[in-house]
Amino acid sequence: MILLENDHMKASLTTKGAELQSLTSKETDRNYLWNGNKDYWGKFSPVLFPIVGALKNNTYLFDEKEYTLPRHGFARDNEFEAEQISNTEAVFTLTQNEETLKVYPFDFILKLHYKITGASLSCTYVVLNPGNKDLLFSVGGHPAFAVTTNQKVSYNDYFLEFNKDESLTYHKLNGDLIGQETEVINLESHSLPLTHQLFYKDALVFKTLKSDSISLKNHKDPYGLHFSFKDFPFFGIWAAKDADFVCLEPWCGIADGVNHSQELKDKEGIITLAPQDNWERTWSVACF
Repeated sequence: MILLENDHMKASLTTKGAELQSLTSKETDRNYLWNGNKDYWGKFSPVLFPIVGALKNNTYLFDEKEYTLPRHGFARDNEFEAEQISNTEAVFTLTQNEETLKVYPFDFILKLHYKITGASLSCTYVVLNPGNKDLLFSVGGHPAFAVTTNQKVSYNDYFLEFNKDESLTYHKLNGDLIGQETEVINLESHSLPLTHQLFYKDALVFKTLKSDSISLKNHKDPYGLHFSFKDFPFFGIWAAKDADFVCLEPWCGIADGVNHSQELKDKEGIITLAPQDNWERTWSVACF
């Protein structure tokens, strides 16, 4: 376990999946991350790589060969090498190996760089292409934030506040794939009330979100968080059935559509990285 700490925050991370395990404010004495209760969902903040979401028939085609990958890829289930740079900063690294090459025929270096500053934590995804051919990949976040309930505060007292959107158009899922139907949610004062029923039909998937910051707040106490992300073209919001958390998921990539050809090069949101090039994106969360 890797521990990060400053005067305001503590964070714990594991080398399996380079996954954030807790995010605790010393000032409010709250863990802002989901507790990983396996009765609902046993993860905390998995990284999605080299795909986001599901593949059609769990397979894709590349160079006339068929490969199989599970939903959200394999990185979250692999051991990363960890380097603790300081008390407040750590980097986790995953590269190709014999097993990954069987399902994903690319050389890659994936780094997750975590840093706490003040009452904030940032996570930067860095992808490098060490090979001599283009690297095709997607990457995304899946952090689950606690919706803290007690005798005074219920799940229905919480809401998500979008900094730019006045309405939300989301794509309905057809199984694990992106369906052709969309639905619009009109927001009042940029806010989406949280209810458990909102996620009974799985995640809300967005392709046209204008916001680059979403806040989790409630009507009964002053505690919450600001989640910031930039240059992630897709976004998901999800919670397991009746669980007291909400996932805010910035994605560079998305699940296959129901009519996708399964060719990896034609996959929506796929990123093509030239040999010896690198790529990065960052999300951050500020707790209050």
